[in-house]
Amino acid sequence: MATSVLQQLMANPDRLHSLVDEAKDLALLHGIVFRTHETPNSSEAVTYAPFTLFPSPVPKAVFLQALAVQTHFNTLVDKISQDPDFLEEALAGTLHGDDFTARLFDIYRKVQQEGQNQSIVVGLNRSDYMVDQREDGISSMKQIEINTIAVGGFGVSDRLPVVHRHVLKSVGLLEESKCIQDTNRTPRMSAALAKAWELYGRQKAVILFLVEDVQISKLTHCAVEKELWTRNIPVLRRRFEDVFRKGSLDGDKRLFIDGLEVAVVYYRYGYMPDHYTGQNWDARLLMERSLAVKCPDISTHLAGTKKVQQVLARPGILEKFFSEQPQVVEQIRATFAGLYTLDMGPEGDQTVAMALANPDEFVLKPQREGGGNNYFGEDIVRVLQEVKSDERRAAYILMDKIRPRTQQNFLLKRGLPLKLTSICYEVGVLGAYVRRGREMVLNEVAGHVLRTMSINDSGIIDRVTVFDNPLII
Repeated sequence: MATSVLQQLMANPDRLHSLVDEAKDLALLHGIVFRTHETPNSSEAVTYAPFTLFPSPVPKAVFLQALAVQTHFNTLVDKISQDPDFLEEALAGTLHGDDFTARLFDIYRKVQQEGQNQSIVVGLNRSDYMVDQREDGISSMKQIEINTIAVGGFGVSDRLPVVHRHVLKSVGLLEESKCIQDTNRTPRMSAALAKAWELYGRQKAVILFLVEDVQISKLTHCAVEKELWTRNIPVLRRRFEDVFRKGSLDGDKRLFIDGLEVAVVYYRYGYMPDHYTGQNWDARLLMERSLAVKCPDISTHLAGTKKVQQVLARPGILEKFFSEQPQVVEQIRATFAGLYTLDMGPEGDQTVAMALANPDEFVLKPQREGGGNNYFGEDIVRVLQEVKSDERRAAYILMDKIRPRTQQNFLLKRGLPLKLTSICYEVGVLGAYVRRGREMVLNEVAGHVLRTMSINDSGIIDRVTVFDNPLII
């Protein structure tokens, strides 16, 4: 955002606060809302979803690069999920070092041994990137991770472009306001679930949303549910506990809960170790064994692990999946940052030594989703000193630290003091695909998401994350 505009607002606090109030009111008017932390299971009280006051400038070339490669990532994830030998080999060391991944893989093995009886696969992915700003001024889009379960970033935030266009017009940036793109991401992501339901072929069957006990994000889920109900597709919300107590399989392995047949299980939960008790693991296995279409199924969940991401960066691996498509290999590989194994052995030993010698150059990543799990700087040294000599280190991978574009903005979040803040952003590209047998029925880019984070005085990303929009430059 133009520095002059920010300086003018800082010099005129009354105008700044008036503009902030206008933005918040417009967010509430357009349903850009979350439940509150005080009452997460009730919609009696809501607040605006956190967002930036201004949209963030994003270079057009790297933005288009991320969009252009997404259908290839969809295909790659799907190919990996169908390759048990690759998954077994890629995750071999991780299974010894990380109990959570091992439990997921145990379910995968059991399903494989029984024989998969559902040929329909649906994937809703989000590939996250940062713009890496080199010292020579050249920018490139580098992948942070790919998410294959409980992908977020769409739903209540879809109308944020309306807010940002208004803010830009209010400060006289009329031409810039025309550069804010509308998004159709929730209908597109929902359409993939609808297509899977349609292919299942039982009109009275439901789509089961597997949800958590604390449902602060329910209104985002409701945006997807609304799209499905519009198509006359019934939706059921249940927890792991409900599936354990009331779920069952018939002789054909059709999944039933509360007497209703389930066509599609849509996991909005189940991606972290603390999401599981013994009963929850049993419920997950029941659903995975069933004829219901899973979003994602257990193999696709495993395909999104950090370890698989690291293995894909090895020479020759992408060629295995795209043997006759060198241009696709080149497109995907161009998004990779440096990724290094921490498996036991000489190569992993070399990675440990490299990280300990220059910890500020890297990020240490465990096999976890949901954000806030990575280690930087001296924390890398602390963790690696503890695990460097045993197989627990294989629970992590090492990645080159990306030097993101930084700028200034105001972050609007309930309870957060209003101040000009140093920020950086992640561009998330949403992908949706549906396959039946060997036929890819649907494979598309479903939209983009911009999430912006504050940066502290040490240059480390804080845990304050808000919704944003790209201002394409």
